[in-house]
Amino acid sequence: MSKNVTISDIQQAKVEGRKLVMLTAYDYPFGLLADQAEIDMVLVGDSLGMVVMGMDGTVKVTMEHMIHHIKAVVRGCKGPLVIGDMPFMSYNTSIREAIHNAGRLMKEGGCDAIKLEGGLNFVPTVAAIVKAGIPVQGHIGLTPQTASALGGFKMQGKDAAAAKEIIDDAAGLEDAGVFSIVLEAVPAPLGKMISEAVRVPIIGIGAGPDVDGQVLVTHDMIGLFDKFVPKFVKQYTQIRTIILDAMLAYKKDVQAVDFPGPEHSFKMSAETLTQLKKMTD
Repeated sequence: MSKNVTISDIQQAKVEGRKLVMLTAYDYPFGLLADQAEIDMVLVGDSLGMVVMGMDGTVKVTMEHMIHHIKAVVRGCKGPLVIGDMPFMSYNTSIREAIHNAGRLMKEGGCDAIKLEGGLNFVPTVAAIVKAGIPVQGHIGLTPQTASALGGFKMQGKDAAAAKEIIDDAAGLEDAGVFSIVLEAVPAPLGKMISEAVRVPIIGIGAGPDVDGQVLVTHDMIGLFDKFVPKFVKQYTQIRTIILDAMLAYKKDVQAVDFPGPEHSFKMSAETLTQLKKMTD
């Protein structure tokens, strides 16, 4: 990437009408790929609990997990703005603890900003973290950490009252000082209304096309899993099939002694081999 993306760049994109591009990464190789693709923002999401750790949700993800993965992504991701997710219960108990943990993600992990879930109830927390000098990205609509309280992983804002609450959440977070907001799983018209109602960029995931940018879980986007594909995901390739075919071909070659071949093997001179045989006879 030609330059490091800054918070100002993200905010200016909305002013200029340029769509922002955001993806997840959980390790060095994917961080490096996102850097080479010149992605604007890279989220080290707590979705790593499900995507790379095999958990059944995100609530078991710890600060140590997040810091470990953020470090790896940052090593490969020099251009994009790297955002670290605040895991469940790392910011819920007190504002003091929230500031402390947000600081850990930046100081120990090395990310450029943090993201946390929640609307109006977390406005004081967000405002305090921002005041401490830590950039915050909000996350409203479907919030995976509290999905059970929302009735599961379902679209939010179906009726007018629920939609109005999400609009109010966005306005509250803007007032608290967030630099952008992730808006997940809401009707497309609501996504448009929220994007028009606030000055900060709205990054949609299942929020329609009329927001200021889009984010997807990279592993979903590249087809690395086949068990479940959310409605809002477009798969641009099926890398799972490619990897599986390669593994099966490797297995076949090894069993048939077709690998390694001469081109994959180190050579020894006939003279050295003769000497070695004499020494071992």
